Amino acid sequence: MVKVALQIKATLENVEELKPSGPDFRWYLKFTCGNCGEVSEKWNYVSESESTPSKRGNAVNHFVSKCKLCLRENTMTIIEDSSRSYTTDDQGKFKTLAIFDCRGIEPSDFSAREGWVAKAIDGGKEFKDVDLSEGEWADYCEKIANPVGIYEIEHRFEKIK
Repeated sequence: MVKVALQIKATLENVEELKPSGPDFRWYLKFTCGNCGEVSEKWNYVSESESTPSKRGNAVNHFVSKCKLCLRENTMTIIEDSSRSYTTDDQGKFKTLAIFDCRGIEPSDFSAREGWVAKAIDGGKEFKDVDLSEGEWADYCEKIANPVGIYEIEHRFEKIK
């Protein structure tokens, strides 16, 4: 079992908080098999709201896959209550947004995509279903009479204990 933290870094313009929309949020990932090193070609998603009972014990898995090369079954679970927000205080540094319990696979790439919630500064509007597929997002908040945006998104994976 390996715990892997997904961390992001971004520039926020007039946005005080960026967060996943909740348990239905889909984390789009590519994986590397820990047994043979095969890297998945397709994007897969992991969501807390979708789970499969574990073959052993009474745990649940949020993602189950069989490696195309070595045929080994691998699983991943999103650690409960590990989902975090990225705020203006976090700008310029990487912050953990979610932690995955990986068994047999490790995430190798992340795609932000849709389903984010962005809250404007100074009590401004909350934008739901923000789409970061293009690597950035911009809009206008009437409440604060200023543009809002999320730019320069970077990610990395860190193994944690």
